[in-house]
Amino acid sequence: MKKPKRQPKRKAAAKQARRPRPSRESLKAKRTEKRQAYKALRERQQAQGLATPVVPSAANRKSLFKSTEEEKQAREDAAIEQMRVIKALLPTVLARLKKIHDFRNPKKVKHQLNAVFLYGILIFVYQMSSRRQANRKMTQPAFMDSLRIFFPELEDLPHHDTLNRVLAGIDDVNELEGALCDLLRKLMNKKKFRRYLIDGRYYPIAFDGTQKMVRKELLSPEWLERNVGKEEDVKTQYYVSVLEANLVFSNGMVIPLMSEFMDYAKGDTSKEKQDCEQRGLKRLANRLKQRFPRLPIMMLLDGLYSNGPVMEFCRRGKHWDFMIVLQNDSLPSVWEEFEGLKKLQPENQLRRKWGNRRQHFQWVSDIEYCYGPNGRKRLTVHVVVCVEEWEDLDENGETITKRSRHAWLSSKELTKKNVHERCNLGARHRWGIESGFLVEKHHGYQYEHCFSYDWDAMRGYHYLMRIGHALNVLAQFCTALFKKVREMGMGAFIEFVRETMAGLWLDVEEVRRRLSAHFQLYLQ
Repeated sequence: MKKPKRQPKRKAAAKQARRPRPSRESLKAKRTEKRQAYKALRERQQAQGLATPVVPSAANRKSLFKSTEEEKQAREDAAIEQMRVIKALLPTVLARLKKIHDFRNPKKVKHQLNAVFLYGILIFVYQMSSRRQANRKMTQPAFMDSLRIFFPELEDLPHHDTLNRVLAGIDDVNELEGALCDLLRKLMNKKKFRRYLIDGRYYPIAFDGTQKMVRKELLSPEWLERNVGKEEDVKTQYYVSVLEANLVFSNGMVIPLMSEFMDYAKGDTSKEKQDCEQRGLKRLANRLKQRFPRLPIMMLLDGLYSNGPVMEFCRRGKHWDFMIVLQNDSLPSVWEEFEGLKKLQPENQLRRKWGNRRQHFQWVSDIEYCYGPNGRKRLTVHVVVCVEEWEDLDENGETITKRSRHAWLSSKELTKKNVHERCNLGARHRWGIESGFLVEKHHGYQYEHCFSYDWDAMRGYHYLMRIGHALNVLAQFCTALFKKVREMGMGAFIEFVRETMAGLWLDVEEVRRRLSAHFQLYLQ
């Protein structure tokens, strides 16, 4: 039986129901109205004592340089000031790397071990995208001449295969991470981060896991595995997962600290369970405690870690402070206690303005949380909830009120004096580690690039990348470069310096004069 043809009346009705497309003039007028509405909104917020958030971005304009001499001066300033920071920090890093045993045959060694490691750090400082690009770009005569101005002892650069063999052959590749820890410990001892500590004491450290790379075939026994696809077409994937720990400060400075690689063999093989972030957190925390035994730490964790064993491990095992995200469907007994007790503690609340937002904090102290077999284990926690609202514009330019809700588990009792600092300046900046992942993956550091298939060499490249990233972050936030980097953007600034190093822009005498001057690192 043939299907009846559709009636033309339906087509005509659908045609009539279709909205007419706006004209060019109406679109232009709509954009103008929206700009005016945003301006009025900002003025209204300022009148109410609310600060409009400023999002720095690279300026969309033509070059400001009017002459070659002006451009030369700007390039010299950028390259020299960045290198002054790096030259001041590198000795601590290289002193630790110098202790690594050189397994190579001394009669066949052309480049000293520290020169090889220095080369490995610089390829990430200047954001080389691959081993081949580093070989091609950094060994060009002009680039080499510029490097020798800053490092006179660097007669030649090794081939990248040499670096790969060294990373694959050294006894303990974790010593590379130890060099970064030594550098940060020295800066902590000099109180360089004192202004950004929580409660004037705690270093906020965010922990989070991320995927480094994924392949269809197994490249090393340590890789994890998972099944993807539908039931009729299930495929096995092999991947590398890393748990990272970063210093995250309220001024936006995110500094890489330590990494813990998930290892298939470190899971519960008897129950066919792979390694996971919960296990990795304990290993990473143990290593962090070993490297910084007396450092007061505030752990910033996401909702994955809102459970009794983790909180007990942090508080009683390591004597660390913590702020853990509490999701709506996590710890129902704690939520039940919070809802019941908040009515009995009406004084535990605070209303304040932060940026362009109006916040209402409400907290309950001394909630007893039972966990473990038959609830035998008990832990006292403190819960704080922040409800905030702010005005914004919708797609039509109409003012709307947006709302959000955040909740945290705190190891320390909350008061009106510390709730802002612990929540807004501490816990809220846990997102800094997410932005750090974004930078390392997509803004030049090639986090997901497999520089080597050897497990130890791959980890070695990862640690060198983290050192290079840390050096760039410290250079970015030093007072001499902060304004310049903010105007250009960090990616554009590094490209600007890289082009300067690859061209004939640097004056040898000027570089030596400025490098010989006294230098003190001041952070913005």
